[in-house]
Amino acid sequence: MAEAEIRIPLADTREIYCVSDVERALEDGAAGRHESLSAFYDRMRQRGGIRFVVKPSSADALDSLYERCPNFSEVVDDLKKYLALAVSGNEPVHFTPMLLLGEPGIGKTHFARCLAETLGTGYEFVSMSSLTAGWILSGASSQWSNAKPGKVANALVNGEYANPVMVLDEVDKAGGDSRYDPMGALYGLLERDTARNFRDEFVELDMDASHVLWVSTANDERGLPEPILNRMNVYQVPRPDEAESLRIACRLYREIVSGHDWGFPEEPPADVMESLAAVPPRDMRKRLLAAFGTAKLDGRSELATRDLEASRGKTSRRMGF
Repeated sequence: MAEAEIRIPLADTREIYCVSDVERALEDGAAGRHESLSAFYDRMRQRGGIRFVVKPSSADALDSLYERCPNFSEVVDDLKKYLALAVSGNEPVHFTPMLLLGEPGIGKTHFARCLAETLGTGYEFVSMSSLTAGWILSGASSQWSNAKPGKVANALVNGEYANPVMVLDEVDKAGGDSRYDPMGALYGLLERDTARNFRDEFVELDMDASHVLWVSTANDERGLPEPILNRMNVYQVPRPDEAESLRIACRLYREIVSGHDWGFPEEPPADVMESLAAVPPRDMRKRLLAAFGTAKLDGRSELATRDLEASRGKTSRRMGF
């Protein structure tokens, strides 16, 4: 099935916050004392509290992911079960929060983005390796001078969807002061019952975050709290095998060539793709783009294996005097 034929229509809406609550908060003195909070309430009032939710029309709607991310077939198999239930009950897409485990570079973050694109819902990315405080997810109190809403409230208020895919990248690397646990907000957000009454510390109004679709990535689960792990389905994602790597390389070549008028043939050279397949999926695109440039500098519109060799990253050396 071509990606353009994927059938996941926007078929319903949900109220994620009550506008009358926002109006009452605007009349409160606290909003008047904090310019950013007052502006955020204005934004909430203008946009209204209704957001789209995505409903699938077919349990086969995710089949394109088998080709785009072949080493994630076990994950896709399970996701199709959730889609089958949603189709059967005419309900929005929802699945148990997932944790994708595996070595760096095998495409975990890429899979999460492809999933959001295929579902047709929003996509929000949070780099947990740079996250040092829980307020990044759940906001900081408006009593602080530089306070602002967290990622969840921003996604729900400024996005179009009540069920965006929220990606927590490298969740095993979250750190910081234990008084401001960056994982703290997840205890409530990953449980549907408590997420229905999510309260961002900046906004201080109840919001329904129960439709958010959570995807986390990590290299190792051993540093994660057991209560967080218990709230997620955990998948050990393997490195793509030789055949899967070749499929990824060919798909990426065709995707890049179809998006540009560079004059390269639509079908990739077999020997070049075999060489590219030895590269981790995360590095394939940059190696391929550099190879295209190398070929053009040489006056050619067809790749050769030597172009990939020329595109290898150079080791930087410190210059001394």
